[in-house]
Amino acid sequence: MREREQMFTGLIEEIGRLRSVATRGRGLRVVVEHALPGEPVRPGESIAVDGCCLTAVAPADGTFSADVSAETLSRTGGRSRWRAGRRVNLERSLRAGDRLGGHVVLGHVDALVRLQAIRRLPGDVRLRFALPAGGSHAIVEKGSVALDGVSLTVARVGSGWFEVAVIPETLARTTLGSRRPGESLAIEYDVLARYAQRAAGPGRG
Repeated sequence: MREREQMFTGLIEEIGRLRSVATRGRGLRVVVEHALPGEPVRPGESIAVDGCCLTAVAPADGTFSADVSAETLSRTGGRSRWRAGRRVNLERSLRAGDRLGGHVVLGHVDALVRLQAIRRLPGDVRLRFALPAGGSHAIVEKGSVALDGVSLTVARVGSGWFEVAVIPETLARTTLGSRRPGESLAIEYDVLARYAQRAAGPGRG
C-alpha cells in the first residue's frame, strides 16, 4: 500500500474530489482535485486519501494523480468506493519538526467498518460502528482510531459495536458530516494497539 513509511496525524487538511478513475493493471490510476494549503504538491509526495497513503505523481494546478494498488482496493471496498466524483479526506504526510496534533496514523487501512447509527447529543454527534472481525482487541475506550483518515477517540465499546464522538468542527471539515447509516468507512487501528495486539500473540485479535 506504500513504497516507504510515512506518518500522518489524522487531522484533515482539505476535502478533495476524485476527478477521474481509470483501470491500471490490477489497480487504478486516480486523479484527485484538491486545494491543499501550503507549497505545491511535489512528485513523489505522500498524501493520505481517505486514510490511504498514496504517492502523488504528475501534480498539476489543483490536481495530482496516484496509483491505487490491488492490495489497497481489497482493503477499502474495491472499485465501488473509488469512483469519480467521490469526495475524499486529504492530509499531507508529516515533515520533521511538524506538530503532532492528532495521533500517529500510518495510512495503512486495516478493514472497513459499517456505520450503524448516528445520535446527535449536545456538543457532539455519536457515530456507532460494527466492530470489525478480528479487530476487537485493537479498539478500546479512550483509545484512538482513524476513520476515513480522521483521527478520533473511541467513546464507548459494547457487544459488537463501538462509538466515536465527533464535534461539529470535525463534521464540517471532513466527509464524516455526509456519512449515513449503512455506509462503510475505512479504519486504521491505533499503531500502539496494533503492536500490543501483536505482542499478545496469535489468537488474540
